[in-house]
Amino acid sequence: MSQLPIVSVLPALFAALGEHNSVILQAPPGAGKSTLLPLELVRQDLLPGRIIMLEPRRLAARNIASFLAAQLGENVGERIGLRVRGESRVSKQTRLEIVTEGVLTRMLQQDPELTGISLVIFDEFHERSLHADTALAFAIESQQGLREDLKLLVMSATLDGMALERLLPDAPVIRSEGRGFPIDYHYRPINRQQWLEPQAGAVVLEALTAHPGSALVFLPGQGEIERLAIWLAERLPEGVRLAPLYGRLDMGAQQAAIAPAPAGQRKLVLTTNVAETSLTIEGIHIVIDCGLERRASVDLKSGVTRLETRQIARASATQRAGRAGRLGPGVCYRLWSSEGQERLAEQSPPDILTQELTGLLLDAAQWGARVESLPLLDMPPAPALAAAQRLLETLGALKPGEQQLTPAGRAMAALGCHPRLARMLLAAKALAADGLSGIVADAVYLVALLEEDLRGSERLSVLFARRQGALRSQAERWFKRLEQRPASPQGQWLGLLCALAWPDRIGKLRSGSRYQLSGGLSCDLVEGHSCQGQAALVAVELGQNERGSRIFIAEPINLDELARQLPELVSTRDWFDWDEREERVRAERQQVIGELVLGQRPLTELSDEQKGRCLLQGIRRKGLHVLPWNEASEGLLARLRCAADWLPEAGWPPMDDVSLLAGLEQWLLPALGGMTRLEQLKKLDLNDILRQALPWPLPKRLDEALPSHFTAPTGSRVRIRYEPGQAPVIPVRIQEMFGQASTPRVAEGRVALVVELLSPARRPLQITADLAAFWVGSYGEVKKEMKGRYPRHYWPDNPLEAMPTSVTKKRMQQ
Repeated sequence: MSQLPIVSVLPALFAALGEHNSVILQAPPGAGKSTLLPLELVRQDLLPGRIIMLEPRRLAARNIASFLAAQLGENVGERIGLRVRGESRVSKQTRLEIVTEGVLTRMLQQDPELTGISLVIFDEFHERSLHADTALAFAIESQQGLREDLKLLVMSATLDGMALERLLPDAPVIRSEGRGFPIDYHYRPINRQQWLEPQAGAVVLEALTAHPGSALVFLPGQGEIERLAIWLAERLPEGVRLAPLYGRLDMGAQQAAIAPAPAGQRKLVLTTNVAETSLTIEGIHIVIDCGLERRASVDLKSGVTRLETRQIARASATQRAGRAGRLGPGVCYRLWSSEGQERLAEQSPPDILTQELTGLLLDAAQWGARVESLPLLDMPPAPALAAAQRLLETLGALKPGEQQLTPAGRAMAALGCHPRLARMLLAAKALAADGLSGIVADAVYLVALLEEDLRGSERLSVLFARRQGALRSQAERWFKRLEQRPASPQGQWLGLLCALAWPDRIGKLRSGSRYQLSGGLSCDLVEGHSCQGQAALVAVELGQNERGSRIFIAEPINLDELARQLPELVSTRDWFDWDEREERVRAERQQVIGELVLGQRPLTELSDEQKGRCLLQGIRRKGLHVLPWNEASEGLLARLRCAADWLPEAGWPPMDDVSLLAGLEQWLLPALGGMTRLEQLKKLDLNDILRQALPWPLPKRLDEALPSHFTAPTGSRVRIRYEPGQAPVIPVRIQEMFGQASTPRVAEGRVALVVELLSPARRPLQITADLAAFWVGSYGEVKKEMKGRYPRHYWPDNPLEAMPTSVTKKRMQQ
């Protein structure tokens, strides 16, 4: 380890830690930042208190702790400790604790001063997990407000695209070289429309045949690993041992994948992106990279978190390839083209921009801060925060409209699991006190099951029964946390428990396999699901594709029984709507769970306002055309829309169709007067209603600046045709404009009228926006043609000096 590149910067790094409270270390993979650096901090005993090192993944945390302890000739739990979910190995001797991200967040919540801790190390920060961003924000606030002596070391393979200097403005940046040997790249593009495993398998066999050493294959997930293992089982060359590696594997299988291959054999490790960083796999000289990863992202419209398989970023491709060059010259096969390599995004988006934020919001509320005020590298999207707020309010964790915990929310936050599961556990404990026997055991084992990465499409109770034996150790942890005596589950309360955790996903069958969920979403059961035909269920696991949301894991329930056992889920609402078939107002008093109607009865005594609001729903569905528009009201609406364009400083209310429909309550509702049917709308005077909706003095300014009529020189009143986006037009007989040298204007002189000059028979002769130019120009041609056709009318030689008239020559003489 003394040859690792990090050695050359350790003196500068330790000096920086002595002089500054925050330091940034940039070190590529293989530099030794996750191994030699923390080991030297322990060996040299440079700090008075303990050191906490944060790792993004449990697999990496366990293996780093085991490796460092072995370097000291000790077991984990002595000077090198480990704390991950469900496992804690620390003692009074411990100087360095390797922890996963949720653990550090809980440590900060329980003790914001981090008493007895001198240094917190954030390893692999470039992965930008949500927990890492949160924990760093809390640590910075702790340092600034409570612990000036607390030291922070942020370590990252790259600083590209991160503004760490904004969060840590006084932190020096130490840069280390990486350790890597030359890598020979081969591009083998595959067809993404066909099965991945046979194509990847062919490249694996090619690489093993062409090159010595063990190989590492990067795949998007466990399913692909298992399918490729089956495909390769009968095809691998002799002496090659197959070793899968992913997060859900038991510890023994993980260690077998990481350990060196037995003498005389090679190893083929099939892994996910868990092996990109912080994990040394012995003997690897070949990397085969499919270029895909599986990442969670939330759809804000549906609230469904979905696992997406997508192209990796260039930074990940570099990290993966680097695994082949750790020990000597290596080779990397990429299952995409060299042109595709150039098109890769530089970095994957951070979790805070793509994932569900209920955990972040709950953590921030427990910390006593608004999310928007935390020192975060990226501020989360407002719609995602709003969705998290709504869910936490539904679960009873936050006060309505505030980022403040309720007493129940404080209890949920203290449990340290997803808020849905925390609500389930606490409610089960309360229900057990009320006499529901066995519900706590069912809840505890259910939480242990749901904390796994559930896959497939199945009835939850089937998965529960199948996995019950393997869940015992995890369940015991939750029994202890709830201060309950361990017991065996019966599985009789699963539907009720799921309704507690997912009150927004209680579903009622609508037709076929489609369910209406209490949160407003409509979903289909996946084909062949064992819950097919159930009248009601709770959707536990949702997915999404181009056809919409789908239910994968669910548990049937009886809605009447659920309402009896959990009356707090049921509420009463007065529902007013528009009956499309009968075209009239319909009102009901409904018993509901969210958007699901359990029962209803008609409401007959409605106020005029309630009737009017229902009628507005009908107008919105039908459109504005159902209102009794006429020439006057349409003209007024056009004038108002033009006024907004030509006189914007006046602050005209928006009058486009979308705004009018959205604001029906403000401008139309007061005029409805208890109407209940569309046919009654005929009585409305829209011209008067629209004018009354204008704040004073806009009606007066409209009439002065954009009059409805133009008064011709003869005194005739001519209606002005207004149309948004076009110049206004007046159709007027040519004789009535004689002597008019300038073109009339509106909008306080800003807009010229287009004059449509008509014959005595009111047929168009000429259209002009410049009367003076017309009189001296094309009028002569018009006069020649019209004088013979209309001899009784006046056609002067000099129209600019002629008297305007609306009558014939004979009448003029009279």
